[in-house]
Amino acid sequence: MRLQDKTAIVTGGASGFGAGIVRKFAAEGARVMIADINEAAAAALADEIGDRALAQSVNVANRESVQAMAAAALERFGHLDILINNAGITHLPTPLEEVSEDDFDRVFQVNMKSVYLTAHALVPHMKARGQGAILNIASTAGVSPRPRLNWYNASKGWMITATRTMAIELAPAGVRVNALNPVAGETPLLKSFMGEDTPEMRAKFLATIPLGRFSQPEDMGNAACFLCSDEASMITGVALEVDGGRCI
Repeated sequence: MRLQDKTAIVTGGASGFGAGIVRKFAAEGARVMIADINEAAAAALADEIGDRALAQSVNVANRESVQAMAAAALERFGHLDILINNAGITHLPTPLEEVSEDDFDRVFQVNMKSVYLTAHALVPHMKARGQGAILNIASTAGVSPRPRLNWYNASKGWMITATRTMAIELAPAGVRVNALNPVAGETPLLKSFMGEDTPEMRAKFLATIPLGRFSQPEDMGNAACFLCSDEASMITGVALEVDGGRCI
């Protein structure tokens, strides 16, 4: 029970990597808010997990919605120990100059602005308590970009830099900030990364991963559990690659 009595918010927590993190945290003793734009999916996962989980509808790109999420978590839990900025989207594989402005704006708002908004909503609370852990789910795309995913790559590079600058600023307040860099995984976004989900396209992607498999939600849950636990109390500003060796 490595997270016994800890409280956490996981944005985008109803599916994919987020659901893997939610399940792991609940299994390790945490109480978890599953914050997702898909309220029905969040509620279904909360029902599956039981009284350790709470579903919350949120649009992470909207200030009022994020503030309502934070208020609901603090009302339910009393305090917040862990914030996981997991919600994310991508544009389809497209030449960089052909990505529409609407698609660019969506990537910016969900992958980048959301981190700013959750920080505004919850960092003051963590500072006041003198403790807390923030984990941003970035990507190997921010370290070793794939072509035709340019603006998604850029958003994840931004998240890695944001993690490091948040870590150095918040360290004196007792708040740790880290990131995870997963490789493409078995999540709803996989088809979007590949453009099409075919055996040939999967083989092409897998050929770039030395361990020969995609990331699984359980891989992310395990890594997130460590970085957000007291076992990692001396670790901040790290972007940990959970990538089967892709970035070597």
